[in-house]
Amino acid sequence: MASSSSLFIIKPFLCFIVLFLASCPSYVLGISELKDIVIDSPLLTKNIPTNRTIKVDDEGNGEFTSIQAAIDSIPEGNSQWVIIHVRKGVYREKVTIPKSKPYIFLRGNGRGRTAMVWSESSVDNIESATFKVEAHNVVVFGISIKNEAPTGVAYTSQNQSVAVFVGADKVAFYHCAFYSTHNTLFDYKGRHYYDECYIQGSIDFIFGRGRSLFHKCEIFVIDDKRTAIKGSITAQSRESESEKSGFVFVKGKIYGIGAVYLGRAKGSHSRAIFARVYLSATIVPEGWARWSHAGSTENLYHGEYKNFGPGANTTKRASWAKQLTDQEVEPFMSVEYIDGQDWLPAWL
Repeated sequence: MASSSSLFIIKPFLCFIVLFLASCPSYVLGISELKDIVIDSPLLTKNIPTNRTIKVDDEGNGEFTSIQAAIDSIPEGNSQWVIIHVRKGVYREKVTIPKSKPYIFLRGNGRGRTAMVWSESSVDNIESATFKVEAHNVVVFGISIKNEAPTGVAYTSQNQSVAVFVGADKVAFYHCAFYSTHNTLFDYKGRHYYDECYIQGSIDFIFGRGRSLFHKCEIFVIDDKRTAIKGSITAQSRESESEKSGFVFVKGKIYGIGAVYLGRAKGSHSRAIFARVYLSATIVPEGWARWSHAGSTENLYHGEYKNFGPGANTTKRASWAKQLTDQEVEPFMSVEYIDGQDWLPAWL
């Protein structure tokens, strides 16, 4: 089989067509309201080398009515790309792509049309997840993923309600949406790419130790009334200087209800960077929090670069927050940060 780099060499300026997506009210699922929107992924389909497609349709017009059943049909040790086309509808199920089944392109009909929904809270973040990706080389396009468990009580078994758990390398999400009230996206480990995705939550709702690039993502903050502590968008848990992990947000926008930090230190070398992002007034002036991290702040890498909007004023930022120079931010601004030029099917 050809190497992953030879399969995915594509010029960075190429992009796939998304009709009317920018005008969609993506803060809700809105399946019925958005049913007439046409969304496709021709470049992904073109650049993922396969002719094999499995169709999932909840009305019975495909090989399967369940997403998990379609995944289960793929043989263990799969080494060839397979497209699972999930047609419009709300699929109420927990879904896992296991470690033994890489090379899956899970393609929806658009994040306002295809939805994966479950409701579960747990003391175990992974167990609560609506969608778990445990296999390398997975691409997901145009799907809304939601954990609709009601807001629970902080520090109890009703507190963890993950929408998506990503625990593998070389995983990409294009034009997807992630919904929960707490711990929405568990970006656990590996290299990941999120392109024009919508992410909604309140406290620590993007967390883990992945090496991940969020390109032009829309982040919506929900005010959490369970605790007096302000929430945080990120809780990145890098633990050493040599560890390459970190969350990088390039372009996109952050807005919502209430007040949150850009991030808090969940590890001694926590790394999160926001560059050229619109920050609404929902970002508190301090910007960053130590929260439960009692150690020194000298190894934290909480950085900002040329953000704009009412929440981008840095005059009252936490003392350890870094205002990055052109030279300092350059290694984080493109897909080279995640070696994406070698494995991504498309990028900007």
